[in-house]
Amino acid sequence: MIDEPLPESLTAEINAVLDDAGVSTDRRLVLRMLRTAIGLGEDDADRLDLKIASAALAEMRDAFRLFAPFRGVPKVSVFGSARTRQDDPLYLQARDTAAALAADGWMVVTGAGPGIMQAAAEGAGPTLSLGVSIRLPFEEKANSLVTGQGQVVAMKYFFTRKLMLVKESSGFICLPGGFGTLDEMFELLTLQQTGKAEPTPIVLLDQPGGTFWQWLQRFIDECLEPMGVISPGDFDRVVVTDSVEAARAEIAGFWHNYDSLRWVGDTLVLRLRWAPTDAEIDALNEQFAPMLASGRIERTDPRQPEVADDDVLHLPRLLLHLDQRQVGNLFRLIGAVNALPSAHAR
Repeated sequence: MIDEPLPESLTAEINAVLDDAGVSTDRRLVLRMLRTAIGLGEDDADRLDLKIASAALAEMRDAFRLFAPFRGVPKVSVFGSARTRQDDPLYLQARDTAAALAADGWMVVTGAGPGIMQAAAEGAGPTLSLGVSIRLPFEEKANSLVTGQGQVVAMKYFFTRKLMLVKESSGFICLPGGFGTLDEMFELLTLQQTGKAEPTPIVLLDQPGGTFWQWLQRFIDECLEPMGVISPGDFDRVVVTDSVEAARAEIAGFWHNYDSLRWVGDTLVLRLRWAPTDAEIDALNEQFAPMLASGRIERTDPRQPEVADDDVLHLPRLLLHLDQRQVGNLFRLIGAVNALPSAHAR
């Protein structure tokens, strides 16, 4: 329905408007958004529906503009309670972990509020902090560390806010919190489990000696898994720790050899920093054969769509036909790729 063509005369008028506005890049996508907006009008959509759609698109544009200058800079999102006090050990954990990652060149993305969010921004420093705040009638106001640099965007809707807290980041750290923190953490797990998001490292960080996440792990191991509502090992994708250094190592180590992935038709291409040896590829095939729909894990040159997009063409690649039901287990293959001796001999 969203691709239903407009009358030629109307399409010509819209193209004329785009010409006047100087829109040339990805013009088909812009035209598609305009076509959808016109379709909403044709559908006689409810006023509230139109307000939601309009506000969501405007908020996403504001957020895209906030993040645009920092493309290419690795980012980690930090989640946690807005109610955590500055003298709480969790506050210090968030601050110190953010500082450690900032020292490695990472930017920190938070919900821009007080508590854990302020601690992470404090640790990273204002120039390496980005905030995506939510407009609430109580409790949460953007902290001065992000507002002082103008590196914050305010959202009306939680769904657009969560999109931006996840979309731009290459790693996630969750500290203990309430409903909002748990909602964000479980959404991360759902996106990873279902393959709706590319694999990324997820750290559940507690205070030294803390048991918050251990109780969650016990609930998952003793309740969810025996009920059969999740698969065995689904929680293995996260690291539960009370160590700042372990959190830092997990976030950075996930990207030690693995760079990115891309689907080309029904084949999956993994881009690496260092080329594996023949023996290492044989070992990967032996270990991960159950994840393959057919064939073997093999070396490959950049595929034609990658060449057309000039998509990191200098990197070595592995190609595989992944069983789609195994997409949630890609983190295991990535972990093995990162552990290859060829990647640690550099």
